[in-house]
Amino acid sequence: MDNDIKTSAEAAENAAMPRCHEVHADEEASQTGRDVTEGVALSPVEGKSDAQWAYERLILYIQNFEKLLDNEHEVAMGFTGDRAGIIRIEGMGYFDPDIVTFYGTDGAGAKTQLIQHVSQLSVLLRALPKTVQDAEPKRIGFRLARDLDKAVT
Repeated sequence: MDNDIKTSAEAAENAAMPRCHEVHADEEASQTGRDVTEGVALSPVEGKSDAQWAYERLILYIQNFEKLLDNEHEVAMGFTGDRAGIIRIEGMGYFDPDIVTFYGTDGAGAKTQLIQHVSQLSVLLRALPKTVQDAEPKRIGFRLARDLDKAVT
């Protein structure tokens, strides 16, 4: 328990900063008590649109998921309750105040863009085999996080 005395400004800032906590059954993949936001510069929640806030958290989850993948797999997204199926993630963005968009390739190799309202957002992350056997796996989560870090600074 944190017994440090905080100023009212520090308490207000801490209340507005994003927090995350996860526990996993698998010891190797376990992030028990780990905050997926650790090491990523995030601005306070206050002042963010629903779209920006959803976008930033999705980036963290994608990056965290990719850390668990081997070199033979890449991250893809499935959208529950939707006929879009699985999309190999190649890009992501948002449009204030409430739209998140995903760019990628579907199972048949067709370029795909899904535009979704944040209230409908329900994403399944899935590991798919790389499309090119000799190439390094594409890690979109790390590119998205770098872009997020630039936006905060």
